Amino acid sequence: MTIDKNEANKRLIEKINDLETENSKQFSNTQKILLTTDGSITAILDVLYGKITLTTLDQHFEKADAEHAKLVDVNEGTEINFREVIMHKDKKPLIYAISHIPLERCSEDVCADLIRADIPIGRILKNYKIESRREVRKIYLEKPNETLKDLFNTDEEMLAREYVIINNDKVLMWIKEAFPISYFTNI
Repeated sequence: MTIDKNEANKRLIEKINDLETENSKQFSNTQKILLTTDGSITAILDVLYGKITLTTLDQHFEKADAEHAKLVDVNEGTEINFREVIMHKDKKPLIYAISHIPLERCSEDVCADLIRADIPIGRILKNYKIESRREVRKIYLEKPNETLKDLFNTDEEMLAREYVIINNDKVLMWIKEAFPISYFTNI
């Protein structure tokens, strides 16, 4: 399926504009870039802060239930890697992320890097020269759950996005990223 990049960008800009209007907010250019990029968030954070690091909070394998199977376009019961991480610079948390990855769509080497190391997905894709594209599916504001409150030491709203990484016309990964609405406002 061929996607008109200009049309996709236009829809993302409309999503941001609608979100700002619905919530009487004005997002910074950096926030807009982080929410709409079809490139690596890791690369953007590396430019803004110097090389960032990643800490894995939870990682396990589970059989996809109906909801998760739909997110990654597989059958229920397919084994997926659930990964929950925080990207940070020094001790400052920057972005929280959750990913669901169908194991059947990863090479053994990629799966091994996901499992054994605190390596951002963007770097893994780059290291293995995996040709892929990102499709942003949702951009929204949400109330923080307890995990987000603890990680960021705040109960303010979170800006969040959900997207898929597509390789060979199949969903390779589903990812959700979130950060406090007060973040990335001065850069």
